[in-house]
Amino acid sequence: MTTQRQVILDTDPGIDDALAILLAVASPEIELVAVTVTGGNCPLEQGVENALAVLDTVDASAPVVPGVALPLIRPPFTAPETHGNTGLGNANLPAARRNPAPDHAIDVIVRQIMEAEAPATLVAVAPLTNVALALRREPRIVERVHEVIVMGGAFDVPGNTTPLAEFNVYVDPHAAYIVLHSGLPLTIVPWDITSKVLLTQEHVDLLLRTSSPVTRFIADATSFYIDFHRQYFGYAGCSINDPVALALAFQPELAQYTDVFVDVEIDSPKSMGKTIADVQQIWKRPANARLVTSFDDAAFLALFMERMTHLAQRHPGPV
Repeated sequence: MTTQRQVILDTDPGIDDALAILLAVASPEIELVAVTVTGGNCPLEQGVENALAVLDTVDASAPVVPGVALPLIRPPFTAPETHGNTGLGNANLPAARRNPAPDHAIDVIVRQIMEAEAPATLVAVAPLTNVALALRREPRIVERVHEVIVMGGAFDVPGNTTPLAEFNVYVDPHAAYIVLHSGLPLTIVPWDITSKVLLTQEHVDLLLRTSSPVTRFIADATSFYIDFHRQYFGYAGCSINDPVALALAFQPELAQYTDVFVDVEIDSPKSMGKTIADVQQIWKRPANARLVTSFDDAAFLALFMERMTHLAQRHPGPV
């Protein structure tokens, strides 16, 4: 039997964050040891409630741990136009049945990485505030962690928040700078890649053939998300960014990569949060990240659909 990889999911739930949580629960290759939360798509308190409610939907017991509410330096920036006023689109989940863990995300990230018997994987699909402060708290996580998979950045495509910047990096570019210059074993899956991984209404309709609170939640949450993508990007579906990053924790063969030096703009107001990959090695700096350059969208979507269907079958009920 293959040993499960322990995964910490650092998130700001968020519609696609919620889908990443569900995929983590549905994937036997990983053990979801903690869901840590920061402010981002919605305020911290709402994100914690969302994570708890999503886990309740599938009777999962992973601890939900509140972290840092605000970016390191810049003012808070949330995305109600993208994720709705509660962060979960048109979904209306029951109130969580349990409380968040009586701990802090920074401490949990450090402890899970430093004390794991086998090196753990950190999947960071939110602004990188919690991760940056975990580095400041315990720099030795750089040597101990197996991998840090980051969903963030826009390199060769326009940003989704400014003309140059992707949301997660734009919200806290200074945290991204700390992470990029830390020496962590980084894998970066950017908006360039995830924007093309589209869950369509046809996918949702197929999921709804299984009667379950899981499929009802996915349908209600993504209906808002699909409308947003149609209006703002002209997409016939919604980009499910965060599940892509989560999937690379257990199926890295879905992607192709290049080792490259990556940096982020933190000084210019107009280009704040812009990520740059020095693919031509003009700066002569050693690579600090493994950047995803291509991704098997079809294989991933087949995997996602299969696992969401099986998860729904394990949790049947009226929709």
